[in-house]
Amino acid sequence: MIVLAGALAALAALVISAALVPVTGRLAACVGMVDTPSGRRQHGRPVPLLGGCAIMLALALPTLAAIALASVWASRGAPAWLPEQLARHVPGVAAKTPEALGVLAGALVLHVLGLLDDRRPLRVTLKFVVQFAVAIFVVAACKVRVLVLAGPAVSIPVSVLWIVTVVNAFNFLDNMDGLSAGVAAICCAALLAVSAQMGQVFVAVWLCLVLGALVGFLPYNFPPASTFMGDAGSLVIGYALAVATCLTTYFQPGRVSLVAGLFVPVVLMAVPVYDMLSVVVLRLRQGHNPLVGDRRHFSHRLVARGMSPTTAVLTIYLCTAGTAIGATLLPHTNDLGALLVGVQTALILMIIALLEWSPRPNGRADNDAPREHSVG
Repeated sequence: MIVLAGALAALAALVISAALVPVTGRLAACVGMVDTPSGRRQHGRPVPLLGGCAIMLALALPTLAAIALASVWASRGAPAWLPEQLARHVPGVAAKTPEALGVLAGALVLHVLGLLDDRRPLRVTLKFVVQFAVAIFVVAACKVRVLVLAGPAVSIPVSVLWIVTVVNAFNFLDNMDGLSAGVAAICCAALLAVSAQMGQVFVAVWLCLVLGALVGFLPYNFPPASTFMGDAGSLVIGYALAVATCLTTYFQPGRVSLVAGLFVPVVLMAVPVYDMLSVVVLRLRQGHNPLVGDRRHFSHRLVARGMSPTTAVLTIYLCTAGTAIGATLLPHTNDLGALLVGVQTALILMIIALLEWSPRPNGRADNDAPREHSVG
């Protein structure tokens, strides 16, 4: 029955997302929220920018419905038709209502921030202030934390930095059609497998919602994209995955080793974080502002070496799947196995680095990638 609940959550989010994307596209045209080709945005035609609204609503509506039903059923009793396997979780869902609303409020704040930035680019400092404020709020008020065993002095700052890092990793990754949404879906599926293995029902169902919202959106965003999620979508999906990685318990004495538990989120997010860190380093080496968007991303560097944009996106999907599979195996390994998965992940990243940084016969600089597609 828990599997059925997860499947229904994924289906609900998928249907809402897929149904709302065309609506947001028409709305975007009416209000002028359209990404037009110019400068580094060379996708060839105007593309609606409000796809992130469909993702946000696909997450928020089922979550609010579940919270409302759980609150009513917890006070009045679960209906007779509700299976016992689900009914026994109703009090737990109701008890988690304040935290769930807090997490959802954080997503809404980042969604609004993204909408404002999509409408008119905001100052980078303002965006970081809001992101850190949201991260501090969910860590302090909603107990969304990693490394809980290390104590609050370590857990709180590390959790805040992790959330901001993952949020920006997926925001950076939204630079080519279908890239950020597809990578997020792969990471989400792997984390769903891990949380299910650890018996964490609430986190698993939340991840089903996220996965459904992404799968419903992705057909409209896959090359050639008919809609973009914009910062309003990429900030939300990064935040949703960051929160889920924090809420998932990876260490269980006698079952999952501490080393394996520590490696799960790092291995899972290896490719998105690699893209963010590599592009920041490249910008700094060339004397550019590391936080100002350009065409120096992993995907652009692959295109500059002869791949088509679609092939580059699929290549990054495969790399992400390679590390994600390793993350799902970590709960079944000992310390040595965890170290081997870590080495495997490092080798995958090294292959990526060799592939994208190898010399090219045309001698073109890294920042001169072909300019066919949008930086989302």
